Amino acid sequence: MVTGYGAVTPLGHSAGETWTAMLAGRSGVDTVDVIDVTDLDVRIGGQVRGFTPGRYMPPMVSRRADPYAQFALAAALEACEHAGLVVDDRLAPRVAVVIGSGYGPVGSIYRAADRLRAKGPRAIGPFTQITTAMDSAAGEISMRLGTQGPSRAQSTACASGADAVGAAMRMISTGEADIVLAGGADACVTTIDLAGSGNARALSKRNDDPAAACRPFDAHRDGFVMSEGAAVVVLEAAEVAERRGASALAELTGYGASSDAHHWTAPHPEGRGARLAVEAALRDAGITGADVDYVNAHGTGTLLNDATEAAVLRKVLGSRVTRIPVSSTKSMTGHMIGAAGAVELVASIQALRTGDVPPTINCHDPIDPGINFVPHKTQHHEGMRIALSNSFGFGGHNAALVVRAV
Repeated sequence: MVTGYGAVTPLGHSAGETWTAMLAGRSGVDTVDVIDVTDLDVRIGGQVRGFTPGRYMPPMVSRRADPYAQFALAAALEACEHAGLVVDDRLAPRVAVVIGSGYGPVGSIYRAADRLRAKGPRAIGPFTQITTAMDSAAGEISMRLGTQGPSRAQSTACASGADAVGAAMRMISTGEADIVLAGGADACVTTIDLAGSGNARALSKRNDDPAAACRPFDAHRDGFVMSEGAAVVVLEAAEVAERRGASALAELTGYGASSDAHHWTAPHPEGRGARLAVEAALRDAGITGADVDYVNAHGTGTLLNDATEAAVLRKVLGSRVTRIPVSSTKSMTGHMIGAAGAVELVASIQALRTGDVPPTINCHDPIDPGINFVPHKTQHHEGMRIALSNSFGFGGHNAALVVRAV
């Protein structure tokens, strides 16, 4: 059961703020100002603006923690508050933490390298090797909340957040934990990452119109938008949530994962891996494509991904795909890499709970006119019970989650 969630995104510093902005069709993409972008071909991104670490953590933590870990901790604290979860001595040994990230604390790594070159070895702090590790977000959350169950990192590129949630689901089903804080985080709006992804021709270059840059499923799309953020959900065994008196927000019923085994940056041309992941998630949930009421698509706005995903949805969902809404919230958040799958799971749950489906903004000329990509404006759909959330990443990593209304 999902009993709580939190988020920090380019649209807001909470899950509520993010959801409100999504329903309004507001873009969080703008000209990047956290770094000098003068010499870059791509100068736009989805930044978490105005974030104040002091609201969520003491100075000693914010000084050592990379922004990706700060975002993750803030999202975890909100999720716990939302779930009414207090990790006491009785619960602690059965509470786990799994945080996914595609890039990890890259900003801290780059800064440490610059400091080493400029000032030598003595300028490197004694915690550098810890705070520049991929598991630092999970560690910060565990130490802050006092969890004593397993805490670990998950890294599968853009599928990291979804895979972390899937791993958490398995931990509960096998009895390894009763409660898991799971999600994803990334803070990779950096010079190196914008330059590298830009040179790979993966990013949109609509520098003069940032809000219109991310155009999932639009015929004139030209790449994704690099963004940052985090989301964490509280997953609990049903009997544990009931014993705590916690309200279930949704039931996570299916998870599937696969690998393309094809190319580092391009999806398999027939969507083989993506299809395997979606089919596995549906099978795990005990349903078929005919049961799906909403799809929160991976929908990055790249030429190959969107076309492949649309074809996969047609194959797996059949005629159902032409009768249900399929939207990409990345059109507003940009691509938060490891955080994306977790943020999009939250959006999927909110859609089931409210009947409101967030739009795919900037989708003026859909690549498949037979699919309702929810262009431009939020749509209301009564009676939605099951949502599918897709996450496909560089390196051929694929993950899909199925969530059911309660």
